[in-house]
Amino acid sequence: MKFLAFAAALLIAGVASAEQYKVITPLSKDDDGAMAFLMNYDTGERVDSVLVADGVATFQGQVDEPFLAIVTVDRNAQPMFILEPGTISFNATEGAFGTMLNDELRNLNRKISEIKGQYKTADPDTQQRLIANFEAMLDSTMNANSDNPIGYYIFINGSAPQASAADLREMFKKYPEFAKGARAKRMLATAEKSEATRPGKKYVDFAVTYNGKTERLSDYVKPGKYTLVDFWASWCGPCMRQAAVLKDLYAKYHDKGLDIVGVAVWDQPENTLAAIKSHGLVWPNILDAQTIPTDLYGISGIPCIILIGPDGTILSRDKQGEELVADVEKYIK
Repeated sequence: MKFLAFAAALLIAGVASAEQYKVITPLSKDDDGAMAFLMNYDTGERVDSVLVADGVATFQGQVDEPFLAIVTVDRNAQPMFILEPGTISFNATEGAFGTMLNDELRNLNRKISEIKGQYKTADPDTQQRLIANFEAMLDSTMNANSDNPIGYYIFINGSAPQASAADLREMFKKYPEFAKGARAKRMLATAEKSEATRPGKKYVDFAVTYNGKTERLSDYVKPGKYTLVDFWASWCGPCMRQAAVLKDLYAKYHDKGLDIVGVAVWDQPENTLAAIKSHGLVWPNILDAQTIPTDLYGISGIPCIILIGPDGTILSRDKQGEELVADVEKYIK
């Protein structure tokens, strides 16, 4: 009986510790009848779902500890906010407000917007000063909020994405709470894969099956040839701009031992095929690769272009424009 009473007391205490939230998300009358989802931004888990009515999605529930969240309708995401106790509303231009952490996050984003506005019209010396001030502000704010979602928000959006695996490990020592985040863990895994495929390492093979046909990268990386591997997507503007650079390189060096293979990632095959035709890409392309190669190579953004040497060694990575041309010319010549 004592055990049952103790267990019941723990259950009551657990329920009492959770506090109520209400999230009022203004949408559009056109969204009426659609399903809106409240999602944990870090883990991607669904927290709740409601039907949009009168142009608004209203979520109510309990939350133990604050976390980063988003509301999605038809896969379109609303501004990120912090799910915490209280009534959370949204401003069309500045995001969530009405609770302590969301008001702080809104003030932070307001400061960031002000600095960006000043940067656009500043002279070079002032721009450098603004950059230094901006980085100092983010660092001090992250330090002051290392125990709540604001610090983690800065970490995953500002400090971590471009960091090396070694730098991330050092950050995790300083901010152990951040290391528990799902996105932080994925960032470290991506950085480690990127380091494993940096110049000087052997290329990593992969297989993609599309329309019943399986193709491997090794089908196109031939011994004795230089191979440019272009990870791209039809919707990616920078990818399309680099396509012109690749066309020039192909025309100039294909007869001298340079091959190119495109790898379409994060894209729909029909869109890829349309872009291949409209941009006149004459080299082979592996279609519908999705995340298979980007996971293996630790690619967090595209275009990602890799130059592989005749012995399968990666010679260049993540270069574009003139830098890419210089690397190709250096090795081909």
